[in-house]
Amino acid sequence: MKNKEIAEIFSKIADILEFKGENVFKINAYRKASRVIKDLQHDIELLYQEKKLANLPGIGSALVKKIEEYLTEGKIHKYEELKNDVPVDLLKLLDIQYLGPKTLALAHDKLSVNNLKDLKRVIEDGSLARLPNMGEKKVANIQKGLNYFLSSKGRILLGEAVPIVEEIIDYLADDTNIIKISPAGSVRRMKETVRDIDILVASNAPDKVIEKFVTMPDVENIIAKGETKAAIRYLNGIQVDLRVILPEEFGAALQYFTGSQAHNIKLRGLAKKKSLKINEYGIFKGEIKVGGETEEEIYLVLGLDWIPPEMREDRGEVELAAQHQLPKLINLNEIKGDLHIHTNYSDGSHTIEDMVQRSLTLGYQYVAICDHSRSANYADGLSIERLLKQIEEIDTLNKKIKNFKILKGTEADILADGSLDFPDEILQQLDIVVVSIHSGFKQNPTERILKAMDNPLVDIIAHPTGRLINRREGYQVDLNVIFKKAREKGIALEINSHPWRIDLSDIHARLAAEMGVLIAINTDAHSLNDLTFMKYGIGTAKRAWLQKENILNCLTYKEILNWKNKRVTGQR
Repeated sequence: MKNKEIAEIFSKIADILEFKGENVFKINAYRKASRVIKDLQHDIELLYQEKKLANLPGIGSALVKKIEEYLTEGKIHKYEELKNDVPVDLLKLLDIQYLGPKTLALAHDKLSVNNLKDLKRVIEDGSLARLPNMGEKKVANIQKGLNYFLSSKGRILLGEAVPIVEEIIDYLADDTNIIKISPAGSVRRMKETVRDIDILVASNAPDKVIEKFVTMPDVENIIAKGETKAAIRYLNGIQVDLRVILPEEFGAALQYFTGSQAHNIKLRGLAKKKSLKINEYGIFKGEIKVGGETEEEIYLVLGLDWIPPEMREDRGEVELAAQHQLPKLINLNEIKGDLHIHTNYSDGSHTIEDMVQRSLTLGYQYVAICDHSRSANYADGLSIERLLKQIEEIDTLNKKIKNFKILKGTEADILADGSLDFPDEILQQLDIVVVSIHSGFKQNPTERILKAMDNPLVDIIAHPTGRLINRREGYQVDLNVIFKKAREKGIALEINSHPWRIDLSDIHARLAAEMGVLIAINTDAHSLNDLTFMKYGIGTAKRAWLQKENILNCLTYKEILNWKNKRVTGQR
């Protein structure tokens, strides 16, 4: 528990320092420390008792002292001081796109903006536009960011929901009263955001299951408690609903509560044509129940193949299931490696060897080390000299580690004129070149990406729209044009699996694949724990109907190098 508390405090300190205009390196130090502590596999109190805090990667002595301060006194004095400087509701506004910390600080000082209501007021009365260096155009962008922020409120990231689901299911699963248990709703369909969490249980003792559910650790309060269903407010105010179903009705209920609504309406229409009735209790011919214990029974009676949950959006999946032509969707175990991960050479938390060892436990055959390039000062981007040093270290490790390949790579910034952050003579020494836009989002992003794609050394376009879900809309990029150029040049586009990004989205990834573009599913991992984000990218790929042949990192190490060599030499 202390791990989470300290990680959250460090994250909040970073937010406050950013608002106050502090040094970016100090801000990033707190953010990095927050990420390291959140991802720790060990209890931080035990590390303190064993005098091992100094061994935490990327955390300096000053931050170690603050950790010790919290563990011995229950608070960090620096945080207590900073909290008094900035209203809590004000900090929440930093999540609004286009409202940077400097603008927010100015609005706070000059216009007494302390919360969302105040921000709306100064936009509507025009006073925000009259501040120095503002103007109508900038305020229009802030209004756009505010609208996006408001439309996203109440929805949580898939990457926040799934760990909670896994934690609750792990807690409940060993109860002998539970016969089956499964998530349902948007989480099971792997939507990028969800409003709440649905869990279904098959049991003949619903009262005992409900009681165990509402008395779990980390339940903030009980919203509702009945004989067969209950709702709780879990950590961070997230609502979790539990339904207890009779075993013989579990499949029907799982299908019904997984949705989507559009998919279920389609099934009910099909059932009606066949003189059948379908609901959460089963599928019926008149008064006779003809299926419902399993989902497969529901689809079988309707004359359909079982449809993977991720596909259930009424986008043609029912028609394909009727024709027995559903695609064989990509599975996590078919991914042979991660082609975009970071280390402590830039803004990652762990060493190359640490990331490799964890990748080995995931069953990978290779990873590509793609730390930030030299223009990314905020992320401790690598100079040419440091990149060459990293290349030497990777060569050494490749001789040491058996049955695994570390690919030498970079995440090179696409600069304002479309050129890349490293010269070709440096990029030629790498196995994988990932490129992306990290700044100047309004500066002709489409043209910049297109120009970057003219370089034959470019392999992957990372997070192509630049969006941060619930935080920032993507930049205005013409994806159709990008997809055409990617197909022409044989360049892969990324599904970035980080829960904040999921970029490409399922809709865009499906369109790209239909246009013949190869997709790379990567984590953009900055820590050991981030490597597990691959499951979110796989979920998105399934929602996009992608198959093994659509995915670059389903290829072996040698196949990827051969793919690159053909492109670079113009043989494709």
